[in-house]
Amino acid sequence: MLQAALNGARPADAHPALPVLPRHLARDARAVARLGITSVHVHPRDDTGAETIEPAVVGDVVALIRQEAPGIEIGVPTGRWIQPDPADRVETVLAWGRLGSGKPDVCGVNVHELGWTDVCRAAWSVGIAVELGVWTSGDAVTLRQNGLPPGTRRVIAESTVVDPETAVAEGIRILRALGQPPVPVLLHGEEEGAWPVLEYATRVNIDTRIGFEDVLVRPDGWLATGNDDLVRTALSIRV
Repeated sequence: MLQAALNGARPADAHPALPVLPRHLARDARAVARLGITSVHVHPRDDTGAETIEPAVVGDVVALIRQEAPGIEIGVPTGRWIQPDPADRVETVLAWGRLGSGKPDVCGVNVHELGWTDVCRAAWSVGIAVELGVWTSGDAVTLRQNGLPPGTRRVIAESTVVDPETAVAEGIRILRALGQPPVPVLLHGEEEGAWPVLEYATRVNIDTRIGFEDVLVRPDGWLATGNDDLVRTALSIRV
């Protein structure tokens, strides 16, 4: 499975085609869906362009994407950098359960963040699956010790090392520490490490992702024209 991560935490001026507004996220979701993508991860923004997990904004973004790309899996973050208080994150996620067609299918929960198990429990209680973010081999050990929370759809192994010479090695360390969990593992990198990690994931036949959240350029160093350009390039590598 190739997932598209459409915008992430990047500022609006990071790239001329970075989708920030709901209609632009929906446009990009539709474009990558036409290329065969079945899962997108998006970071909703408020009127100032700041990331938010407020239910009203999340609901608008998800509903619009669902309208433009029916059937695609839609995921959003629950990051501490967006909402620092764990109890507030839990209450927000519970409120997502009342969003109807604007309810996300899945939410990202980082294992290193305080209160992560409570957020997972809240999400699953309202029918939202979980992607568990594992950034280090230490996070992987924490996850193995705690076990997978109910509702876990996949584990996201994130090589945050941007050096292209060592990004793959870091990803492999995380994978080894994870062992063989009973759910799919998605491995991805970021910035200069994004394409080497994607190529490795492709070679060993595990799920991966690409999109403006992770990288702004193609493997040849040229600026990508859009998320669909990145996806098209990734799919050509997977042949």
